[in-house]
Amino acid sequence: MRDTPYLAVDVDLLESNLARMAAHARHLGVALRPHAKTHKSPELARRQLAHGAVGLTVATVGEAEIFAAHGIDDLFIAYPIWAVGPRAERLRSLASRIRLRVGVDSLDGLGMLLASRAAVALSIEVDSGHRRSGVAPNAAAALARAALDAGLEVDGVFTYPGHSYAPERQTSAATDEQWALAVARDGMLEQGIPCPVVSGGSTPSAEHVVPGVLTELRPGVYPLLDAQQWELGTTEPERIALTVHATVISVRGSRVIVDAGNKVLGADRLAFATGFGRLPGHREARIVALSEHHATIEFPPGATVPALGDRLHLAPNHVCSAVNLADTLVAVHHDGREEEWAVAARGANT
Repeated sequence: MRDTPYLAVDVDLLESNLARMAAHARHLGVALRPHAKTHKSPELARRQLAHGAVGLTVATVGEAEIFAAHGIDDLFIAYPIWAVGPRAERLRSLASRIRLRVGVDSLDGLGMLLASRAAVALSIEVDSGHRRSGVAPNAAAALARAALDAGLEVDGVFTYPGHSYAPERQTSAATDEQWALAVARDGMLEQGIPCPVVSGGSTPSAEHVVPGVLTELRPGVYPLLDAQQWELGTTEPERIALTVHATVISVRGSRVIVDAGNKVLGADRLAFATGFGRLPGHREARIVALSEHHATIEFPPGATVPALGDRLHLAPNHVCSAVNLADTLVAVHHDGREEEWAVAARGANT
C-alpha cells in the first residue's frame, strides 16, 4: 500500500479516452496532435502516438526538448516564441534534430525567429475569441507574407478556442474557431500563400467541430479529464482517468479532511466550479476548502460519511496543474498491477 497522497491513472480509462478522441479525429478527417502540457509524460505520449497522433503539441521550448529527448520527432510549440538569448540557441539546436513548428503573432516575433536562424516552420496564431494571443483573422495573410518575404517557412494558421471553458460555450466557441480559421486561411489563399495546416481545438470544443475547415486537432485534457470537464458536461465522471488518492485524516460531522491540499490538487477554481475538485465516487460531495496539505470535503445530509483512514479518490479541477505538481503518475492496470510513469516535463516552463 502506497502512502497518500498520489496521482493515479486508471490505464483502462486512459486507453478508452485515447481511442475515443482518435476515432473522432478520423471521423473529422483531421490529424490529431495532442497537447502534451496536460500530462508531461513520455509514456503517455507514446500511447497517443500509438493511437494515431501525428506528433505532439507543447507549450515551451523546454517541453519540446524533453519530448525530443524521448524520441518524439514532430513537435509544434503552439505559442508565440520570443526567440532571444539562450532560448534562440536552444530553439536552433532543437530544430536541427526534429521537425519543429512554432507559433508567431507579430512582426517583431518574426524578426526574432529570423535572427535565431532556427530551421523552424511557422504557424500564424489567430485570435478566435479567447482574447489572448493571436492576430485578427483578416491580418493573418499579411503576417504570413512578411514571413515568406523574409525567407521563413509558413505551414498555416492556428488558434486556441479557450472561451470553450465556460458553461454553454462549447458549441459557439467551436463555431467561432472555425469562422476565424476560415477567414485566415482564405485570406492567405487569395494572396497565393499555401495554407496546408489549419489547426485548432480544445477538449471542451473538440466534439463540436464539424468537417470542412480544420486539418489538425490539438486537445490536451482528453486522456485524463478532470472535474472542470465534468462540470462543463464534456465528460461523465466515469471517464475521469486521473484521480488523487487521499486518506481521511479527520472527521467533523458531515465534513471530512483528507491529506491532499493545493500542493497536490492545484488551486485552480474557475467561476462556474462548485468546489475545489470533485469525487467521482461521491457525486454529491464537494471540496469546499483547500489549504496546502488539507482538503475539506462536505457530504450532503443523510450521506454515509467516510471514516478515519478511508481512502478517497479526488478529481482535480484542472488536471494540467495537478500533474505539474507531481514527479510521477501511478499507472494502475486492470489486474491491479502498478507502475510509475515519470512526469518528465514537469516544471519545463522556459
